Amino acid sequence: MPDVLDASPYDALLLLSFGGPEGPDDVVPFLENVTRGRGIPKERLKEVGQHYFLFGGVSPINDQNRALLDALRKDFAEHGLDLPVYWGNRNWAPYLTDTLREMVRDGRRRILVLATSAYASYSGCRQYRENLADSLAALEAEGLELPRIDKLRHYFNHPGFVEPMVDGVVRSLAELPEEVRDGAHIAFCTHSIPNSAADTSGPVEEHGDGGAYVRQHLDVAQVIADAVRERTGVDHPWQLVYQSRSGAPHIPWLEPDICDHLEERRAAGVPAVVMAPIGFVSDHMEVLYDLDTEATAKAEDLGLPVRRSATVGADPRFAAAVRDLVLERSAAERGREVAPCALGALGASHNLCPVGCCPARAPRPAAAGADSPYA
Repeated sequence: MPDVLDASPYDALLLLSFGGPEGPDDVVPFLENVTRGRGIPKERLKEVGQHYFLFGGVSPINDQNRALLDALRKDFAEHGLDLPVYWGNRNWAPYLTDTLREMVRDGRRRILVLATSAYASYSGCRQYRENLADSLAALEAEGLELPRIDKLRHYFNHPGFVEPMVDGVVRSLAELPEEVRDGAHIAFCTHSIPNSAADTSGPVEEHGDGGAYVRQHLDVAQVIADAVRERTGVDHPWQLVYQSRSGAPHIPWLEPDICDHLEERRAAGVPAVVMAPIGFVSDHMEVLYDLDTEATAKAEDLGLPVRRSATVGADPRFAAAVRDLVLERSAAERGREVAPCALGALGASHNLCPVGCCPARAPRPAAAGADSPYA
């Protein structure tokens, strides 16, 4: 078809990510950005920042986003998709507002956003939309013409996101000693969030125990486990587990924690575990510290062989998936019939976040949704 690589009406793609420090002097200011409004003392932030200081005060996330930018631009160019790609962060340079200002001055008027979070949740979707609204408000106050912004749908079950993770689990199983390989358990890991946030994740009709957040992860885990069984001939037991909990200890968060889970598996006689971080796009700090450092040390103390499989990162299949998502959304905006690509039982996610989707505790304006104040 002649318009297969037609991204109209969009004229730019924005890669929107969390951001991270790029040196020791950046750590506390970065954490101040992340926790702004919570009244956390600087001394406490220095304690929290020890995870970063263990790695020289540098989070790998910015370099990983640069690699993804390169992969997207390369893929788009090789396939004749004429769509410039920009990058902005919520909490560190390049800041979202600065990037949007640059895009407006470059004449961009219809912008698609790719957030580096694949699943539905307040922190993984609506908070990004709130940050977009904040930035648009800042540009409006400067008298700039505001672009229209749409966000790409959740891509947790797109083949280009799932298939690299299947490869990663298969490789990790192959790295285990042969005598424990077939009995290995797979721990599918994702970020823990408060139970209340999980229960209200996704559209209102999906709210309930764990909400869309838990259901989406379970669906992806099942798809990966089934694919691993087909590839290896072994049906490995698995469980969805959580990591990176923060906040007040009296507030319930999703469990079990990965370290507690490793203890339970060892006590149950499991000979080995593969930790598969399906909740993360790249090997950023929470993967490097919570899994590669803390959980791996726990496994060593337990005498439990573990391997950690790779995240998707800048895999060319993920870049191709983004291209597919861009063309899918563009065609839908032009009024064409679209058959979204998705694995598993849940099907493709919504294009437009509806009212009541992943609500905040204190309502704030959010762009790129049905309730956006910026049409």
